[in-house]
Amino acid sequence: MEKLRVGVIGCGSIAQHRHLPEFKANKQVELVAVCDINVERAIEVAEKFDAVAYTSYEELLKNGGVDAVSVCTPNYLHAPISIAALNAGVHVLCEKPMATSKQEAEAMISAAKESGKKLMIAHNQRFVPSHQRARQLIASGEIGKIYSFRTAFGHGGPEGWSVDGKESWFFQKEKAFVGAMGDLGVHKTDLLRYLLGEEIVEVGSFVETSAKDFADVDDNAVCVLKTKSGIIGTLAASWAYVSKEDNSTIIYGEKAILRLEDDPVNSLVVQYANGEVVNYQLGKIQSNDEGGQNNSQVIGKFVDSILNDQEPPVPGEEGMKSLLVILAALESNETKQIVRVKE
Repeated sequence: MEKLRVGVIGCGSIAQHRHLPEFKANKQVELVAVCDINVERAIEVAEKFDAVAYTSYEELLKNGGVDAVSVCTPNYLHAPISIAALNAGVHVLCEKPMATSKQEAEAMISAAKESGKKLMIAHNQRFVPSHQRARQLIASGEIGKIYSFRTAFGHGGPEGWSVDGKESWFFQKEKAFVGAMGDLGVHKTDLLRYLLGEEIVEVGSFVETSAKDFADVDDNAVCVLKTKSGIIGTLAASWAYVSKEDNSTIIYGEKAILRLEDDPVNSLVVQYANGEVVNYQLGKIQSNDEGGQNNSQVIGKFVDSILNDQEPPVPGEEGMKSLLVILAALESNETKQIVRVKE
């Protein structure tokens, strides 16, 4: 079988720690090109992964001979680069948040449809074993009616792991558009939609820049969310959890409570109303901390969707629905009103 020829656009931390190693390890992939506007970084990464270095994504798309690309750039470039790639007949795996507006997300989805190429958004929380098991338990009725939830994603901030530290684009509004809510909160909106099997329809939020005096984007956000059937809960996203990363989700149901990634040993704990407790050790969630999963599964699923000509597990439409919750949260904070999530 012919190998899928892949390029990675943007050679920062997420590319170096996830996309590049996972493409390189995939036997169905030939990693042929990398691109970064930082010439030294592009060359260094290209040498490490035995690929050709580019400093212009347009040139990579024109001359790189790629079948597919990962877009690992600052957020404001996700849409224009993804659309250019799709229009060039190249499949796209785009980092989250997929875009900075509903219009951009719709344009990406249209470009994928018109080109007949795959567009997948890198929402890796769907592939965490504890999250998949919890979704099965909820869907099967094992937990009964779901009443409430709380989810959090927080760590000390991107300066600890970004290749550019405090100078990173993550902290610059014109490049990032959104801070912790876009970096971490969008992961959790996607996870909640996946776990509960329904859409979030209303959002109230407080979004602050309180921890990073060098940033002009949010670094702490707390949201109240309501789903279509009336499940209510909270979401916290933070770059100010200075000790241990928190990536936990708790689901409160009629028959049981599910604790996901809330226990250092058991990745899923089910506490039944009758007092019974079932512990699942399914392997740790991916993390910037040591000992997390070393394969996000995102790359493998993307490659499989292309080779088997199937819809990716997180298509553009799914990425947009998760993005719209974040956009509603930002609007709620601005207007001090409860905001309905756009259809």
